[in-house]
Amino acid sequence: MIDAKITELKLPYPNLEDRLIRVYVPAHEDGETFPVIYMTDGQNLFEEETSTFGSWLTREAVEAERKSSGQGAIIVGIHNDGAPWQRANELCPRSIGEIVVPDEIPKEARSMIAQEGEVFAEFVLSTVKPVIEDRFPVKTGRENTAFCGSSSGGLESFYMALNYPEVFCAAGVFSPVYYIYSPADLQSWILSSIKEKMPYLYFYAGGGDELEKVLREGMEFVYDFLVQCYPSEQLNAVILPENKHNEEAWREIFKDFLHTFCLKRFDYI
Repeated sequence: MIDAKITELKLPYPNLEDRLIRVYVPAHEDGETFPVIYMTDGQNLFEEETSTFGSWLTREAVEAERKSSGQGAIIVGIHNDGAPWQRANELCPRSIGEIVVPDEIPKEARSMIAQEGEVFAEFVLSTVKPVIEDRFPVKTGRENTAFCGSSSGGLESFYMALNYPEVFCAAGVFSPVYYIYSPADLQSWILSSIKEKMPYLYFYAGGGDELEKVLREGMEFVYDFLVQCYPSEQLNAVILPENKHNEEAWREIFKDFLHTFCLKRFDYI
């Protein structure tokens, strides 16, 4: 038996310092392989002690899944330890549309807006994914690859799934920040992105604070639109109105997303 382990990698990020990637591989037999979930905000995925906002406790979630179903997954956490505006920029794709900036945002803040979600996506696909598949015991192929994130990371997860359906079979879209785009731009981009094979989308939103209420409204708008043009069997939405916008809420819903992904409770058409 090979013990569970977190491995740290430093990989080159375009025009910035090398990015920390942490990879959790559960305890396994020699030769055993796992599906893989790529996740944003790796700094908040594994430990309470080192996380500013709390932890998703993904290791514990995988260990519990191993005990209950015998299944598991490798977790690839992509860190973002930069300023909040840097995180927002790299998890905000330009191709969906221009950000709708409120009038009250000052000029100096507007100058820091640079939608670079596509750069992050290219980093994941061209730099991170090849290293993970070369160095770790992962099951390769679309049917074994998922993406997951929350808030701006939920937005980026949605973008990754729809823009690269040949790579990802499922996405955890938790508390996605849709409100920064106009409804028309969102609808237009979604329609232009739908292809023959589309991933399973696991949506989640809360409602226990003002931000989460706004995000829930945006998620419901997108979900209602998708129902009209997306395979219904590839959609799921969970709303827990009492939950706030925090890691404690996402860690609980992640357990169900992980369980769904591991047991393949959806069709990959």
